[in-house]
Amino acid sequence: MTALPDWMVLQPQGLSAADYEALPEEVCRRIEIVDGAIVVNPAPRRAHQIVARRLANVLEDACGDRFLVATDVDLRLRDVPLLNRRPDIVVYEASLADDAVLRPEHCLLVVEVMSPGSVTADQTDKPAEYAAAGVRHFWRIENAADGADQMAVFRYRLDPTTRAYASAGVSAGSLAVSDPFAVSVVFADLL
Repeated sequence: MTALPDWMVLQPQGLSAADYEALPEEVCRRIEIVDGAIVVNPAPRRAHQIVARRLANVLEDACGDRFLVATDVDLRLRDVPLLNRRPDIVVYEASLADDAVLRPEHCLLVVEVMSPGSVTADQTDKPAEYAAAGVRHFWRIENAADGADQMAVFRYRLDPTTRAYASAGVSAGSLAVSDPFAVSVVFADLL
């Protein structure tokens, strides 16, 4: 039997923010922390990465100088117990210093590209976590691997009173919106 690496052996209280920040970067790139527990994520398929990168480029061109766009970065939703996700795309305030921890209050939009291994997390868990933490907009892309004719973007806007997402619409084939900023894209261009 192979022993677990030291960083995977958790104390009963789980991984703390300080413990996480002490991990090597190459470890952090493949894990998320949910209630202090380590969740190991498989590397996404190429189609997933291509869609995320191309959409991030479109969003970057559309969102203006006030915001930056990053892919696959840490988003600290809560410190205790630690809740740290790695969304596929994050649009966040450009004023945030490079070495600052990215938190929900800095984020305008979080996008997840759903994969076969992330259905429950992307449809249920992450939207609830992002909403509870106060992320203003959430988009989920489904069926990206099946071709542009099957791709859909489910858009949600935060209701600040309930801290839950309300549907802002579904786009299939193409996307043209003015909120949270004006952007349009034909999904075939993402594949």
